[in-house]
Amino acid sequence: MHKQLTIRILHMQTMINTAHLTGKEFRMARKAKHEWTKENVRELKQHSRAKTPVANISKLTKRTVGALHQKALRLGMSLGHQR
Repeated sequence: MHKQLTIRILHMQTMINTAHLTGKEFRMARKAKHEWTKENVRELKQHSRAKTPVANISKLTKRTVGALHQKALRLGMSLGHQR
């Protein structure tokens, strides 16, 4: 119960601290949990060329499938096999 209350309070503080921000500013205010290094991007491109399934890339890189798709979208490349 105490842990849930603490999480709610932290969430409310975040909402208050970022209430004045909109759109891009809010996204920029949040810090990524795991930054993308040049080596990470290089590895992602290699997997893209090799048509490695996204689930496998996710396990190897310890990133979510959504994070991989977002990064690939930003880099203008596709992931996994194409049907």
